[in-house]
Amino acid sequence: MGLRDEYNFEDLKNEAERLVIDELERQLEVAPPSVCRTEECILDMAAFALNMVRPMYRVTLLGRLYASNVEEDYVDEVRRAVQKAIQKVNSNPA
Repeated sequence: MGLRDEYNFEDLKNEAERLVIDELERQLEVAPPSVCRTEECILDMAAFALNMVRPMYRVTLLGRLYASNVEEDYVDEVRRAVQKAIQKVNSNPA
């Protein structure tokens, strides 16, 4: 019997996903209309940015509270990764 059969992994979440998507939304709100906004471009931007930031996994509510108080360095890391992802994908749209 495997681990997935014995344990519930549904609550295992990467908080970096939430932070990247929130930052992507903020940056796209002020980006020029020429920036690609198709579903494929947006998902590529999110994936590209997520591959550039350290993961931040949590399981419990306490972990969620801890993750919501991320250090400014991590916020800057996310901000830069999203900015780079937007530039990269927009210059090479699908």
